Amino acid sequence: MSTAPPSRPPVPLHPVGLVLHGRQVVVVGGGSGALRATAGLLDAGALVTVVSPAVVPALEALAGAGSLSWLPRGYASGDLDAAWYAVAATGDDAVDGLVAADAERARVFCTSAGNPEGSSACRVLTDAEDALPRDGRRGRVVLVGGGPGDPGLITVRGRQALSQADVVVVDHLGPRSLLAGLRPDVEIVDASKLPRGRAMPQEEINALLVEHARAGRLVVRLKGGDPFVFGRGMEELLACAAADVPVEVVPGVTSAIAVPGVAGIPVTHRGLTHEFVVVSGHLPPGHPQSLVDWASIGRLRGTVVVLMGVETASAIAAALIRHGRRPDTPVAVVVEGTTGSERTMRTTLSDLGTTLVQEAVRPPAVWVVGDVVGLAAPATVAR
Repeated sequence: MSTAPPSRPPVPLHPVGLVLHGRQVVVVGGGSGALRATAGLLDAGALVTVVSPAVVPALEALAGAGSLSWLPRGYASGDLDAAWYAVAATGDDAVDGLVAADAERARVFCTSAGNPEGSSACRVLTDAEDALPRDGRRGRVVLVGGGPGDPGLITVRGRQALSQADVVVVDHLGPRSLLAGLRPDVEIVDASKLPRGRAMPQEEINALLVEHARAGRLVVRLKGGDPFVFGRGMEELLACAAADVPVEVVPGVTSAIAVPGVAGIPVTHRGLTHEFVVVSGHLPPGHPQSLVDWASIGRLRGTVVVLMGVETASAIAAALIRHGRRPDTPVAVVVEGTTGSERTMRTTLSDLGTTLVQEAVRPPAVWVVGDVVGLAAPATVAR
């Protein structure tokens, strides 16, 4: 009678955290595993270099924004020479093994998702939140608004959903650092829509949600802001309902209010404005598909908040002036609001286009028009 060999006892771990702020880290791979690792590393302030012939859209967006460096090629020995830490996340055992071996020789700590036992480091997960109710093993979809970017601004309900998820379908504007805390077995699907760039068709996203849910999985659709504020959340809800897939909506903190707020700009103020309007600026005034009545908005006296309006800012500003807004109306532009890269510029409606060019503003950015921009936040307000 044969007996199985005794199992190898787990290697004891020394629980410490790595201080990677301002230090070089190399992530080898460009898929969902690399995105998961990169999200946490950027949140820790690491200087990340991604080495991969191709990357998912969210990583491409981060590279385009200057948040990380991308070497669009395969891994080569020597890529870890300046690294303090490395991540092997190609999904190819041979390549990941080479990265781990090079790291071992260089005395660089390395994690490898495909071979955790052979890694010199591993991620330590925190305890999961209270579970969401499950209908047996029947799959379901939870549409989660992740807030404007700061992971602390997602709701408790949203965190609960992420802690129990089997699949997370994420946008690049969602709070990316939350991906680093997901269980290792969670499947991450990058459904980013880059401005004027790569984008997963909405019909494909809808089909993925339904497909995974019908397979008995808890699917979290993680979005930036709120699912129903220019987030196409209702399209996804209707697709799930048509397929008889249970779906829950978890509202999120919308960037239309939160981003100006953290920059010290209220969208309303007693005695100054009794109204505010939120507008999608992804189409310029006069575009045949635009549904915005710019003439009416130009006549308003209150606050105008424009989302997705970096490339169209000059045309929108000109339309607002043409329809009644003063050229010297104050404007504030908040880039990467609520994140560590946040910066705010103040200008006027007539100078908005010039300011965006001079300051090299790239999405994501929210800009605010109105007298509320002239209110100065007290120095005691934490930022």
